[in-house]
Amino acid sequence: MLILILMAALLVAGRLLGWPARRGWAAVAALWLAAIAVLALMPQSALARLIGGDIRIWVLGGVVVALVLGYRLVLRHLHRRAIPLPEKPAAVESISSGPLSGPELDRYARHIVLRELGGPGQAALKRARVLVVGAGGLGAPACLYLAAAGVGRITLADDDRVSLSNLQRQVIFRSADDGRFKAEAARDAMLALNPHIEVTALTRRVTESDAELIAGHDLVLDGTDSFSARLAVNAACVAAGVPLIAGAIAQWEGQVTLWDPRRGAPCMACIFPQAPASGLAPACAEAGVAGPLPGIIGSMMALEAVKLIAGAGEPPRGRMLIFDGLYGENRVIKLSRRDDCAVCGSGHFRAG
Repeated sequence: MLILILMAALLVAGRLLGWPARRGWAAVAALWLAAIAVLALMPQSALARLIGGDIRIWVLGGVVVALVLGYRLVLRHLHRRAIPLPEKPAAVESISSGPLSGPELDRYARHIVLRELGGPGQAALKRARVLVVGAGGLGAPACLYLAAAGVGRITLADDDRVSLSNLQRQVIFRSADDGRFKAEAARDAMLALNPHIEVTALTRRVTESDAELIAGHDLVLDGTDSFSARLAVNAACVAAGVPLIAGAIAQWEGQVTLWDPRRGAPCMACIFPQAPASGLAPACAEAGVAGPLPGIIGSMMALEAVKLIAGAGEPPRGRMLIFDGLYGENRVIKLSRRDDCAVCGSGHFRAG
């Protein structure tokens, strides 16, 4: 028993003193061999009686311990020589996927406490894919508010370049952006505002043949400034079955609606089947526009987008909001689908 206590004391002392494991076990082995030698050579001595036990038990115990230690050494040697399997590359997680991070919870706290939006609504915004067509007067505020609201993936399409005459109303740009593509300058501003989103800049127009592009999104916002461009975006959205929030401005007035024939609302061609006569709807460059007006209408478009994505409130399907900035008045008119519409009517498109 005394020898066993000494062996245990040697192992503990070696651990405390930081010895290599082999040194501690070597001391134990030396003590074991000394005990075997005493029992074998001087079995009747006082030291042998102090050690005690049968020599065969000591030999058997030593062999068992040696086998265990040898097995561990072999396993360690094989482990060191083993060729590790190549690790699978970690899946690249989209910045707009997964749960909200701590900084995002802080950023969107005012949304999350809204009863109609809350955590589920904010998560829906993070998952959403939105296409904004046009980064001008309407697109500029809409893009800023969509980015600030945490819409996860935003595609921005515009083939125009920034000019100094834009800065009176297109608040997403700065003087240093003069000459840059609007889509790229706006993308940089959106990412500077919110690094937790993804923004793709397309320096081209969206045409009627872009239904496939639109089908990769949940929602489209149209901020273009010509009737032909709006009709083309409308037709592509109808073909893709994607709802379209449309805004328009002129001088002191603006309007916002939701074209969504798949869900029973009219499309743009139902209400405006033909371009207005020359001079009836002049562009902003010809007729002028009050600087804050596109900010008001573009912000309304962003608000309707947030509502639609989060399932909050009542979207303006079949209704058009008209804002008169000169006299501070709002009015709403009802809109209906036309069965004979050349774009979404029966024979062309059926509501799903």
